[in-house]
Amino acid sequence: MNYRYGLRAGVPIALGYLSVSFTFGIIAVKYGFTVWQATLISLTTVTSAGQFAGIQLMAVPGLYMDMLISQLTINVRYSFMSIYLSQKLDLKFRGIWKWILGFFITDEIFAVAASRPVVTRSFFAGLATLPWIGWTLGTALGASMGSVLPTAVMSALGLAIYGMFVAIVVPPSKEDKNILLAVGIAAAISVAFTYVPLLSKVSSGIAVSIAAVVAAAIAAILRPIDNDDQAAAPEGDSVQTKKKEVQS
Repeated sequence: MNYRYGLRAGVPIALGYLSVSFTFGIIAVKYGFTVWQATLISLTTVTSAGQFAGIQLMAVPGLYMDMLISQLTINVRYSFMSIYLSQKLDLKFRGIWKWILGFFITDEIFAVAASRPVVTRSFFAGLATLPWIGWTLGTALGASMGSVLPTAVMSALGLAIYGMFVAIVVPPSKEDKNILLAVGIAAAISVAFTYVPLLSKVSSGIAVSIAAVVAAAIAAILRPIDNDDQAAAPEGDSVQTKKKEVQS
């Protein structure tokens, strides 16, 4: 039952991933990757921002340090998401299952899972199934059809990834001024790396990493979150109590 419920919860994510990964497939072929290479990347990676940044660096041989820094910066957030979700897992969600299902954590899957008081193994497996299929299938379709679609259509689809990022960032930014501050700082730094003559020579992977780290650091200094206030307003019963209720 939990697996089927997870499948239903993952449908909207899968549809979004299908369109965005279609764009990734097109861009991957544009950078010289074959259809099967692009599909294999999505099948074994499942990280939109990391994949888009990665193929740009892979297209230019020798930028190994840029690749390491950019991927570490972009994807380290999944470690923090995993730590947070580990506090909500039921007692059966442990051992090798954490290793296997942890692979599927993305921003959207995390958001849905984090909204539940307790995350069961079967629910998370169902939640991750369709988005993973949608991401891989969309990449294969985009890589296969990219060479036959009109240039105007390909250019339009190329904007899909930016639309997804906007959809992720704008809603929480409207509700939390701290997030809005961090987004504004990151955007300003990115603009500087694009138009300032000296900074424009920095590779895109390093620029993304610097923008993310500096924006987070400035926001943390200017608008620190008071952990004492969060501790004073618990969500209700403890996670362990909720786990026992689920088991009973």
